[in-house]
Order: sequence, then structure tokens, then C-alpha cells
Amino acid sequence: MSINILDEEDGKKLIPYLCNHFYSLGWVSGTGGGMSVRIGDRIFIAPSGVQKELIKSEDIFVINGDGETIEDPVNCNLKKSECTPLFLAAYSLRSAGAVIHSHSLFSVLATIITNGSEFKITKQEMIKGIKKGSSNVSHRYDDTLIVPIIENTCFECDLTESLTEAIKKYPDTNAVLVRNHGVYIWGANWKQAKSMAECYDYLFKVAVEMKKLGIPYN
Repeated sequence: MSINILDEEDGKKLIPYLCNHFYSLGWVSGTGGGMSVRIGDRIFIAPSGVQKELIKSEDIFVINGDGETIEDPVNCNLKKSECTPLFLAAYSLRSAGAVIHSHSLFSVLATIITNGSEFKITKQEMIKGIKKGSSNVSHRYDDTLIVPIIENTCFECDLTESLTEAIKKYPDTNAVLVRNHGVYIWGANWKQAKSMAECYDYLFKVAVEMKKLGIPYN
């Protein structure tokens, strides 16, 4: 699957493209994970409980900033993503342009090797690929990158309060890890969110590999 420049402002084409890409990375296996893009005052959201690599443009929900549905998908049996209230938290608190929910192996392992509520890593080149909060300022190589960790719940929507609290408590973060679950990552637009998601995942993997070798990473 590919996307051209003309499709970059079409949320209904962007979501399937990105979900297919993330599936190839192992981030949205099964029916896990989620993807959302905001274009103007319209928020495009992938449906819940479907195989992300098979999503089509006609499967996408369109909502407003209050979570009200503007357009339903063609298939009336589809449901809005369970991640919707968490996506809305990032949109309202950070003016995000896109939010990714990944179930990547290394995001899960990063929470398992970390005691406490903060994943930390420093002196890694890929830290420079992460922005500081809503600014356009990049972290330095020698900064300590901090990603808050919240505890998992049985139902995705029940994570909303703790994710909201983490976003408010850590103004420099663009991600929140969920222990034994995955990670939420957002950016000013879909390209920035995608780029940072790839950097975060690389850093989670580095930490896991360094932990196995007994090398401190923070």
C-alpha cells in the first residue's frame, strides 16, 4: 500500500496507509492498537476490533473534537475505536494532529524492565528525534528522555483519567506508556507522530537490549 501527496490531507486514505505500515512493524497485530488523524476540525479514527492491515477508507469514522460522530463508516456493524477518549485527551490537551496507539513488543517490554512510573533513557542519538512537548524543540543527545508509565486496566476507556493526568504532569512528553499493554504517541501532524513513534520504539528496544547485557541505559 502506498500514498501520494494528494492523499496526505485525506484522513480516510491516510488511516489505512498508516495502519498497514504499523502492521508491517508488528505494532498492531491481531486487532490491537489504533490510529487517529485530525485534519482541520475533523478527526478520523480507525474502527475497533478489526484487523488493521485490512482497513479500507470506507471503514473510517469521522468525529468532532467533542467526540460526536460526523460520518459513520459504510459498514454499520463497525464500532469506533476503544481508544477514542484517549485520542481526544491528546487532541484537547496538546493540540495534537495525530495520535498512534501501538502494541509494539518493545513498548511492552520497556514497561516490564522499568520499576516505578517513569521510563528513562539518555545518551542515545535517537533521542534527538523526539520533540519537547508541543514545541518544535528537539531533545538533545545527552538529555534524559522521560516517558510516564500508567498502569493497565481491563477496559481501554478506563485508562483515560490516568493518561490525562500523565499528559498534564509531564508537559515535555509526547508519549505515555501503558504497563503490559503498549504506548500512546502523538505529534503536531501525522508525519511527526509517525517519526517520533519510530524513534520511541527504537529507544525502547535499545533499553531492553542494554538491560539484557547488564548495561545501564539511564
